[in-house]
Amino acid sequence: MKTTQEFEKIYSNYWEKLYAFAFKMTGDSNLSKNIIQDVFTNLWERKSEIEIISIESFLFRAVKNHILKSYREQKFNTSEIDDTIEKLIEDTPDYSDIDFIAYLNPLLDKLPEKRREILLMNKLQEMNIEQIAEELQLSKQTVKNQLSSALSQIRLELTQLSWLLSALITTSFLLNVCLKIS
Repeated sequence: MKTTQEFEKIYSNYWEKLYAFAFKMTGDSNLSKNIIQDVFTNLWERKSEIEIISIESFLFRAVKNHILKSYREQKFNTSEIDDTIEKLIEDTPDYSDIDFIAYLNPLLDKLPEKRREILLMNKLQEMNIEQIAEELQLSKQTVKNQLSSALSQIRLELTQLSWLLSALITTSFLLNVCLKIS
């Protein structure tokens, strides 16, 4: 990203997603807007210094880091963030249907072993974060992070699969229409 046009495109593509993410984590509209502004200002100021492989990953990580920095600076109780993360994890539907699990197996196989184990303990064995942390001798924060990462990775994979499925259905429909016409 070297030009103003490239920066404006990145800004227009990501500011809403980043704001929603920040607001979900902080619950504070003004703080979220300030964080997004800081992230984009920092990106513009350092544009010639940094090499970015994935702009989306860079931006979301920067927002997350700014949120944590803001909480440290303002000496907020970080348990609010912990509670928010735990609620997001707990609000994720609990799917126990065997067919659905069979469908998810290829997605689960893509997860790192420990992350998969933690997710399965939470969703299939219905263990809470504290129980998993105790059994695996991990911190509760590590379990939360692993669950959050696992769910994010699966959501991303499902999003990609749904796009592909939609494209296949559309193509199939168009082929059938063309065959009926001819």
